[in-house]
Amino acid sequence: MPHTVESATAYVIAALEAKGTATREDFNIPGIVSTTHSITQTWDFRAVDRRRFWGIAATFLRA
Repeated sequence: MPHTVESATAYVIAALEAKGTATREDFNIPGIVSTTHSITQTWDFRAVDRRRFWGIAATFLRA
């Protein structure tokens, strides 16, 4: 399966909601996807360092 913005978005949502403490509504999903792609130059977010991913996600937590 090719990695696309759609697969990256699905990955982000699944990762955020897997913890059970937050939902996609708590984060700016397009912001996370765009920033992660911009920094890593890949849509395969499974290859992204976990600390980096969560650091990016934390900056897009809605208040």
